[in-house]
Amino acid sequence: MKLMTATAPLHVQTPMLESRDLSRVAGKEVFLKMECFQNAGSYKIRGIGLFCSRARDEGKSRLVASSAGNAGYAVAYAGNRLGMEVTVVVPETTSAEAKERIASEGARVEVFGAVWDDADAHGRKLAEASGAAYVHPFDHPTLWEGYRTIAREARTQMARPDAVVLSVGGGGMMCGVLEGLREVGWGDVPLVAVEPEGAASFGAALRSGHVVTLDRISTVATSLATRRVTAEAVAWAGRHDVRAVTVSDVQAVSACRRFADDHRVLVEPACGATLATLYDGHPALEGARSVMAVVCGGIGVSMARLAQWERDLGLLSAA
Repeated sequence: MKLMTATAPLHVQTPMLESRDLSRVAGKEVFLKMECFQNAGSYKIRGIGLFCSRARDEGKSRLVASSAGNAGYAVAYAGNRLGMEVTVVVPETTSAEAKERIASEGARVEVFGAVWDDADAHGRKLAEASGAAYVHPFDHPTLWEGYRTIAREARTQMARPDAVVLSVGGGGMMCGVLEGLREVGWGDVPLVAVEPEGAASFGAALRSGHVVTLDRISTVATSLATRRVTAEAVAWAGRHDVRAVTVSDVQAVSACRRFADDHRVLVEPACGATLATLYDGHPALEGARSVMAVVCGGIGVSMARLAQWERDLGLLSAA
């Protein structure tokens, strides 16, 4: 594997597609920022690639990360190309397919804890003991800096939208996209932040006025299954028009199926959450004539997994 130079980005520019199918359903112009087409499977590589590159340039040779799947794969992908040793700690909820994908990039995969928060605590200890750089999946300014590039690219690909919609787990992408919107002169564009009902830590934080740690989480959208968001996400809600909404697992998985049928592209339920607001006409988007949706992607999906989620949620018969 040829090592990347210090200045070469690890992410690629992704297309912005006008979705005729979603536009008809939603009754508005819908543009899709196709982050599912990143080489590392999701938008995560934009911020994580930047963080890992800087860690290498600062003399680090090892990386430790915690992840429910996508961030871990982005770290493994980046480490492989940067010539760095990588350990990824994942919770028990991470699928076998995601663990295999992470390991395929040469990373060591360690399972620890029932939820991501447990894996995070363990990963921090491993990094401290080994002198490795610890790569947080969402809570670091360098990650947010990397995610600004989504807005920078969008500014060259479409006219100013009336709203941006994206999924929120820990809130890292949201923070970066909001920074980017301000940077490109779209600071007055409302942002719709979508969470699954069973892991709505951002909405809980907004209601309380501060970061809240959920007692429990329950959702098939495991990439969004964090018990608390970054404090920066809550701070942004005080200086930008951010609308926190929730969708059910049924809505998210149904949107994944409809998107696959409409666009021949598979995405995780974490991404389906965003798409569900358009397929189901969420009131938070009422009045918007044009919408940019970040199709965040994800490595934890296959035709078999999608069918299993549909069966588990009663959308398909078990036969």
